[in-house]
Amino acid sequence: MKKIFSVDPWKVTEMDMHPQDNRLAESVMSIGNGHMGMRGNFEEDYSGDSLQGTYIGGVYYPDKTRVGWWKIGYPEYYAKVLNAPNFIGIRTAVDGVNVDLAQWDVENFERSLDMRRSCLQRSFTLVDNSGRRIDVAVTRFLSRSRREVGAIRYAFTPKDHRADILFTPYLDGDVYNEDANYGEQFWSHVSQSADSSTSCLTMETKKTAFVVSTAMRWSLDGADPDRTDAGEKQSYVENQVQCRAEPGQTVTLTKYAAVTTSRDWPSTETEAMAVQRVNEAYEAGWDSLFDEHCRAWKQIWTEGDVVIEGDDEAQQGVRFNILQLQHTYTGEDPRLNIGPKGFTGEKYGGSTYWDTEAYCLPFYMSTMDHSIARNLLLYRYNHLEKAIENASKLGCEGALYPMVTMNGEECHNEWEITFEEIHRNAAISYAIFNYVRYTKDKQYLADYGYEVLLETSRYWADRVSYQPRKDVYMILGVTGPNEYENNINNNWYTNTMAAWNLEYALEVRSYLRQHHPERLREIEAKRNLHEQEPEQWQVIRDKMYKPFIEEHGVFAQQDLFMDKEQLTVDQLDPDDLPLNQNWSWDRILRSVFIKQADVLQGLFFLNDRFDQQTKQRNFDFYEPRTVHESSLSPCVYSIIAGEIGRTDKAYELYLRTARLDLDNYNNDTEDGLHITSMAGSWMSIVYGFGGLRVCDDQLHLNPFKPAAWERYAFKLVFRGHLLRVEIAEGKAKVTQEGGKPVDIVFLGKTVSVPADETLEVDLH
Repeated sequence: MKKIFSVDPWKVTEMDMHPQDNRLAESVMSIGNGHMGMRGNFEEDYSGDSLQGTYIGGVYYPDKTRVGWWKIGYPEYYAKVLNAPNFIGIRTAVDGVNVDLAQWDVENFERSLDMRRSCLQRSFTLVDNSGRRIDVAVTRFLSRSRREVGAIRYAFTPKDHRADILFTPYLDGDVYNEDANYGEQFWSHVSQSADSSTSCLTMETKKTAFVVSTAMRWSLDGADPDRTDAGEKQSYVENQVQCRAEPGQTVTLTKYAAVTTSRDWPSTETEAMAVQRVNEAYEAGWDSLFDEHCRAWKQIWTEGDVVIEGDDEAQQGVRFNILQLQHTYTGEDPRLNIGPKGFTGEKYGGSTYWDTEAYCLPFYMSTMDHSIARNLLLYRYNHLEKAIENASKLGCEGALYPMVTMNGEECHNEWEITFEEIHRNAAISYAIFNYVRYTKDKQYLADYGYEVLLETSRYWADRVSYQPRKDVYMILGVTGPNEYENNINNNWYTNTMAAWNLEYALEVRSYLRQHHPERLREIEAKRNLHEQEPEQWQVIRDKMYKPFIEEHGVFAQQDLFMDKEQLTVDQLDPDDLPLNQNWSWDRILRSVFIKQADVLQGLFFLNDRFDQQTKQRNFDFYEPRTVHESSLSPCVYSIIAGEIGRTDKAYELYLRTARLDLDNYNNDTEDGLHITSMAGSWMSIVYGFGGLRVCDDQLHLNPFKPAAWERYAFKLVFRGHLLRVEIAEGKAKVTQEGGKPVDIVFLGKTVSVPADETLEVDLH
């Protein structure tokens, strides 16, 4: 496996230029601040291969669906996260020759993501046709403390000659998406202005009418400008700053930028607010802006870092993933969610999948204030009526949450996903259960949760098929979490989670009847629930068919799984991997090979319902058949492996999920990072190696230490308590920072952790 990044606990560095892997490096070097983000593109011109990408949270375009054969129920559009106006551009010319990194000789190139401070840095030496050299150093960040602001510091130092330098910072709205279904540009020009100090460009999305204003301002240090000018054309504005540098003299252009949108301001005010924000940034200056940004990130790492000693690859991997999760979602805007690519690429379009509830919620729930996780649930509650519409379009009652969405509408147009991957509904319901179990915020059930559970239960009750010959309920024509099987019957995970969804809805209904009877009556009147419906939910739950393979003592992934040729991954030619890039879809669907955790996903979700032997048998049967070609897969297997004592396998799978993008395991990172699965590396440590579970209304920790590590530590926010867990050779410690005494189950024993004290326990 080709590796182009160095290993360092706090940095990811690309040593030397890799033109053939530039898109990969651009993905890995992405930065963001929750409001916006961008790929690690170059500021100067680059005529080589590149995917230019700047993205703004919640700004999208409904690109008309493109399919060969229209099917009833298809969504009208596929939502696209838009490549937004480019504000990082700084065209540069030296002695009248434009700098293009694909055309100039470049020495000592280094592109580095500083994870501690969340900034992108580059340094290199330009060599002109006469062999003269110029050192270049660039730093870029998107402010964590001022979410609409970003800044770039661009420094030139001629080493052996006097150089005339022309900096041209610009804003460019003439951008497009590579994944546009019909090659359409998604932006319309609104207005622009440019003078010698401050420029602004305002664009509007077609159809959705999001107005985005981008303003810039510059300063020059190390020399006085010989000439300044401004220029503009349709959807483009620039400044020109001419200066001269003597040998060894450093000249630095600082570019300040601000991005405001009509999501936050009236559309008539976005331009004025962008100019105000960029002027505020300019007045503050680079040092002050960067210092406050670094202080914000210091706080993030103080509260949410995972520390690993003795294994720099493992340490770098989990920090990289935590960094990119924080780049993508901060919880400040409840209208936003977590996209599979975040702000790092165009692929997968929509802002949220079921990944958020299944993978990301535990991370945010345990590392930040519980209001952040609540906002993720409210995002779905606020889309409940759209989920009901989605079910109706497919001819079903109740609510079917979308596979891909921006505003609650389904906007995914692959039939095996849109119509069949209905297990996503149970992930929404499970997230409610998981949140309430962890936080004890039962008020959420009365305020919002039960309505979602009621309507998802209605969907399951309508979607099942009764089989009178066997007196069971079945779910036919589905795709389970394993997307390498389509249109199969009775996926064990889907059936099991549907039955669980019905059971939990009944349990919550009983709770509300006892503790919030008036609210229950209000909800059921609003939803026009008839008494026979919950009675039917119970019948379906009791009679749900769950396929089983007697000869192996394991749950059958689906009815006909054993009719396939029972090969294992070690029997594959390594050149065939990844299968989705080397095999036809027909061959994949007929094979036994599993893309991602399916049965194991259910064992993880409903963990306390299955004994160790059951988990062991299913792991041993399914893991050898799993190719882990979904980024969501290795972490689940890692967690179960740790639980059943397969610690070496747990560590191997942890490294795969932690370094999925850094090592480009699935050969697809050039499209963008796998943001939602990044939470899986955190779960592999905290739920896997740390053994976190919540059962019997208590926090359980049953940690072990991977053999490759000397020590590791992580923090948890649990019901108002901040706990630090540390595991070293032979010892495990739990420290509470502040708070009040809290009881937890630690290595099988109930202990009380005092405020501001540490408990130390011998590992088994």
